[in-house]
Amino acid sequence: MKMSQLAAKPQLVMFTVDNEEIVKKYNEPLDFYSWDRQPLEVFMKLASAQQQNMGDMIEIIRPLILDEKGKPIIDGDVMLPSDVLIAAIAKIVERLGK
Repeated sequence: MKMSQLAAKPQLVMFTVDNEEIVKKYNEPLDFYSWDRQPLEVFMKLASAQQQNMGDMIEIIRPLILDEKGKPIIDGDVMLPSDVLIAAIAKIVERLGK
């Protein structure tokens, strides 16, 4: 297979935060979107942040938590509850690690 056959524009993919604590607290699973492919710089920043601290990782991941139109959910003074943010970050990191 030629590597060029794997190259494509990023597509939005849906993620579902459905762990027991979130579903119990919010009465249903929570959906958000992110791109299926990320620039190499994002991977490099994440690798570095995981070794340093969670604050850096949050700043890298926040722009990757998107709505169904591809717009950032966390923007300006709009923020997610901490438990939802941490769960969303875990979902994205898990996906990027594959």
